[in-house]
Amino acid sequence: MKNMMIGVDLAKAVFQVHGAFRTGEVQFRKKLTRKQFPAFMAQQEPSMVIFEACGSAHFWAREMESLGHEVQLIAPQYVRPFVKRQKNDAADAEALVIAARQPEMRFVEPKTVEQQSCAAVFRGRERLVHQRTADVNALRALLYEHGHVFPAGIRYLDRMVAFVEDAASELPALIREECQDLLAQIAEKTTRIAKRTTKLKVLAAQSDRARRLQTMPGVGPLTAVAVEAFGPDMAQFKTGRDFAAWLGLVPRQHSSGGKERLGRMTKAGQADIRRLLIIGAMSRLNWLGQRTIVEGSWLSRLLARKPKMLVAIALANKMARQIWAMLTKNENYKNPALAVTA
Repeated sequence: MKNMMIGVDLAKAVFQVHGAFRTGEVQFRKKLTRKQFPAFMAQQEPSMVIFEACGSAHFWAREMESLGHEVQLIAPQYVRPFVKRQKNDAADAEALVIAARQPEMRFVEPKTVEQQSCAAVFRGRERLVHQRTADVNALRALLYEHGHVFPAGIRYLDRMVAFVEDAASELPALIREECQDLLAQIAEKTTRIAKRTTKLKVLAAQSDRARRLQTMPGVGPLTAVAVEAFGPDMAQFKTGRDFAAWLGLVPRQHSSGGKERLGRMTKAGQADIRRLLIIGAMSRLNWLGQRTIVEGSWLSRLLARKPKMLVAIALANKMARQIWAMLTKNENYKNPALAVTA
């Protein structure tokens, strides 16, 4: 086991480095520029290097591993309690070493280049969707200011297009031009979103894990790619419940004195995977998806006595646990309701 631990507070230009033995004896405290840092680390004996899981951390983790160091990433909220008094770069670097010495500490798995590349495509598509939604809302607001009300949602965009292009509509010339400009921006973003979606579907088809995940009802290419890009190695979770808790699909606890107080979802962990699982669960609860629900199954009984959104959260939690089982056992989806009836 490597005896030296080096905590590094990352930044754009200046890195603060704190080196200490596992027993706590401080060996050095240094402030290095971005160019000095790789050269300094190359001169060190193989050590455990600790970063906060922040911007550029995964890149530097791969760089340090190439130099022979062992790398651990810690979520910032787990480092904060170990900062002594005033917060500064030196205190943050020292807190990283102290936090990493805790035997119960949880670490973040460094991402590969492929994972970060898939994540970039996924996030690019999400950004375009948000921008298109803003443009659609701006168009609705503009028409509303001139006495024309349209329902919210991009599904009603065709109505607005027909109204703007109708020569008989009572719109001032400048307003019509502004609306047409917004429609052009929306069309351009729609084309770019479609290209990103196609690219993500291709990526999902190329991955064995992503293809396996798509055998589960409610999991499509986007959800499969999100699990592939943002999800850690499932082996680091002892059970599927741990993975569901990591996603934030469990109630928030405020229990004391042996009395349990459960609240809403914690919404901890990876938001993209959680959101897509909930959307996938809702798709299984609509009028078409309910036809596939086996009578007398857990899902049908829960749907009969609970609100649909609550059932969707519970189903998303179950889907997360099933994803863990599928990836750890390298098996395709097996419908538990059909297995019970058989």
